[in-house]
Amino acid sequence: MKINALNSNAYLTFLLTRIALLSALLCSAPAIFASTTPHYLPEVTDFRSLAKEARQKQIPIVVLFMSESCHFCEVVLSDFLVPMYMDPEYDNKVILRQVEITSHDLLIDFDGSMTTHSKYASRLQVWGVPQVYFFDSHGHILNKIAGLLTQDYYGVYLDEAIDAAIAQIRNSRK
Repeated sequence: MKINALNSNAYLTFLLTRIALLSALLCSAPAIFASTTPHYLPEVTDFRSLAKEARQKQIPIVVLFMSESCHFCEVVLSDFLVPMYMDPEYDNKVILRQVEITSHDLLIDFDGSMTTHSKYASRLQVWGVPQVYFFDSHGHILNKIAGLLTQDYYGVYLDEAIDAAIAQIRNSRK
């Protein structure tokens, strides 16, 4: 079989074009398929503004007390709280935030006083993490979940605690 030079050059150009396109696609695949889901919740900066929103919606403020070096905190975030934060169903059920217990970032407490994440956690005696606190709009603790407990049921525990906090808030308004 005889391949003439014209067909050979056209075929070679065709192959090189396909290889270049495939290479470009493979090199950009991580960027194309990279997750746009956040890995953390927004940090608490001002409990007063969160309290105002919570009061208007009659929902709890749920705060994860965590540490960046805590593996179980990462699990609680990635498997439960971040998906909950991204789910529109929870927009009118809960306000989700996090406090890094070793951080010196400033936050405004429910009473308007300035403190840091670490001092706030210490005031509540949060020593071990992860801990999830459920606050009403006045800063009263309605419930808390300490540790990861049983991972298979953790989502159920969270939903039950959220529902109980909502019921407490709405029943106290009557």
